Amino acid sequence: MRSYLTAVPHHHEVIPITGVLLVNLGTPEAPTPAAVRRYLAEFLSDPRVTEMPRWLWWWILHGIILRVRPARVARNYQKIWTNEGSPLLSISFAQVAALQQQIDRHFASPFKVVLAMRYGHPSIAEGLEQLRQANAQKIIILPLYPQYASATTGSVFDGCAAVLKQYRVLPELRFITHYHDQTAYITALATQIKNHWRTHGQSEQLLFSFHGLPKRFFLSGDPYYCECQKTARLVANQLNLAEKSWQVVFQSRFGREEWLQPYMDNTLKSLAQTGIRRVDVICPGFAADCLETLEEINHTYRNLFLQAGGKEFHYIPALNDQPEHIQALLELIIQHTQGWQMPTLTELQQEATLRAQRVADDKQYRDEL
Repeated sequence: MRSYLTAVPHHHEVIPITGVLLVNLGTPEAPTPAAVRRYLAEFLSDPRVTEMPRWLWWWILHGIILRVRPARVARNYQKIWTNEGSPLLSISFAQVAALQQQIDRHFASPFKVVLAMRYGHPSIAEGLEQLRQANAQKIIILPLYPQYASATTGSVFDGCAAVLKQYRVLPELRFITHYHDQTAYITALATQIKNHWRTHGQSEQLLFSFHGLPKRFFLSGDPYYCECQKTARLVANQLNLAEKSWQVVFQSRFGREEWLQPYMDNTLKSLAQTGIRRVDVICPGFAADCLETLEEINHTYRNLFLQAGGKEFHYIPALNDQPEHIQALLELIIQHTQGWQMPTLTELQQEATLRAQRVADDKQYRDEL
């Protein structure tokens, strides 16, 4: 029977490296109904995302959702699409380049940083294959979700495991599950807010908006809600904010069941109706600006607040490839490489040369037998 395990030829003269796989959610390849339908079909078929009986969800997904939503979602993507394509994808590649540069400055040992998307392209399989072809014998997997949720970070683990279980030779792995309270990440968020206030002034109310989840996920033990609260509290403390000048809200709910509250839309209406004239919104759970920040927050919810009587709505951009954000990611890499031997490039090259010579000597001996 032929083995299903895959392998790449082993070359003794090739030096081993350390790989970093940055993983984000994903994006359609184009702002068209057809591309969005393909993307949503993959995304919404993930059992971590929709914890419903598969037979029932299959009927809902293919019988209703994929017939109705792609055209509407495609129109939203068209509002934010750029000459470089999807903002999430272009920003993510910028993050990879910036992190690679900082890692090369910090480590004498060779690293390769690669991007992967949980859904769409470049896929997790494609990202891991890039690292395997580069002879990455140690890999850090970093999902760009600061707050852990089963539907996000947990799903990335599933995606990586599905690929790696087909490998004959496994790399040494470290998987970062969350960094919601990492000091450098909190400082990066606080700096982003202060920089915005320095230019635009400070609003009466600061909203920390996180992507919503069904409440039953929280009741089943998912720590996401608590980690969102802690992130916001730590940032507010660093900014010395009064207790009533900020709050946590949740956006992007879908369907009829109860999700994590308070809801962003209801909060904005209530603030406007109670006389709050100006709000600032930041989305700490999004490592890169995307549909949910650029369209949902900065377009749909902006209009909702203004129509409800508010006067000014300020969206504070995601951390993207800001230096403080890249520094936070670098510190995560430094932390999670502790205990690994990290030879310099010169040492690795010398070892590879000796290894190749031993192989050549052994081959000559065997040829003479």
